[in-house]
Amino acid sequence: MTSPSDPPEEKDIRAQIQEDIRPWGKFRSYPHRSAGGLKIITVNPGGSLSLQYHNRRSEFWVVLDPGLEVTVGERTWEPLPDEEIFIPAKAPHRLRCTGEKPARIMEIWLGDSSEEDIVRLEDVYGRT
Repeated sequence: MTSPSDPPEEKDIRAQIQEDIRPWGKFRSYPHRSAGGLKIITVNPGGSLSLQYHNRRSEFWVVLDPGLEVTVGERTWEPLPDEEIFIPAKAPHRLRCTGEKPARIMEIWLGDSSEEDIVRLEDVYGRT
């Protein structure tokens, strides 16, 4: 059973994404009004976010640049720019830059959360 504070499911978020085709190309609109946060994260070459999970939020990532490695659960891969990735609450995840230039993702927080909702499992910088 879900409660109103539970993070939205992947299908709910994907259903809210709208794409408009224009003469010059297209744009995609994301459900930012219901987001608990919206960030652009830049990872330097060789940099790595901690392997972490969140209890109170899911995340939706849009890859902006090449040169990243993503881990969600047991799966690790190198996503292409524009790839959209849903990370359910409590799923271990990590982002690393394997390229020669800084690389970015757009991160949308889904659910009631804060920076304190980070549970680090591994961290190369010694944070807990």
